[in-house]
Amino acid sequence: MANQDKAAKKAAKKERRAAFRGRIGQIWQAFQMQRREDRLLLPLMIGILLVVAVAVFFIGMIWNLHWAFLPVGIALGLLGAVIIFGRRVQATVYRKADGQPGAAGWALENMRGNWKLSQAVAGTAQLDAVHRVIGRPGIVLVGEGAPSRVKSLMTQEKKRVARLVGETPIYEIMIGGEEGQVPLSKLQTHMMKLPRNINAGQVDSLENRLSALASRGNAMPKGPMPQGAKMRNVQRAMRRR
Repeated sequence: MANQDKAAKKAAKKERRAAFRGRIGQIWQAFQMQRREDRLLLPLMIGILLVVAVAVFFIGMIWNLHWAFLPVGIALGLLGAVIIFGRRVQATVYRKADGQPGAAGWALENMRGNWKLSQAVAGTAQLDAVHRVIGRPGIVLVGEGAPSRVKSLMTQEKKRVARLVGETPIYEIMIGGEEGQVPLSKLQTHMMKLPRNINAGQVDSLENRLSALASRGNAMPKGPMPQGAKMRNVQRAMRRR
């Protein structure tokens, strides 16, 4: 038994190392892709590293501890550079995904927190779609595609859902850049700002009730494009670090 436990621990350690190397590989690949498309990436990353390191160094001079503060400044500068990298990668992902069929579903799939997503609960042959999300705000219907077609889909889905959820709030969001619409890049932020109307137990209860609703929508892509899928994996890897 002792030998088996030792072998199991060794195998688990090996697996963790392989996973870590895989995440590093994904991040490096994303860095290379982003650098080719974004000429400002390296100057910005190097700039923030130097500015933060120098600022902390001079702050340390106040107490004559500048050399002791320098490693801290470098560490904070590296953190700032990583943050800049992550944000510019995210901006690139959303720019490429914007307007692609299934982009809203992809963005919703990558939201943090207790959100229950059902993609393309209603749709058309032109790949317009309505996605249903259950969360602390209540029910959120997110539409993407031509507004003239999505509006009727949203109305029908809201009626279907309202029959089962009672007084639970139902929100409607249309993806787009026109007045009253929410840009794809701001969808997650918009969702997170919605008021918290129900608790976690009610979220699970609503999911069970709504799971009986059969999806009428067409099958939608899991992600808007291969580049988006690669960047999504990188974002997940960076969050795990």
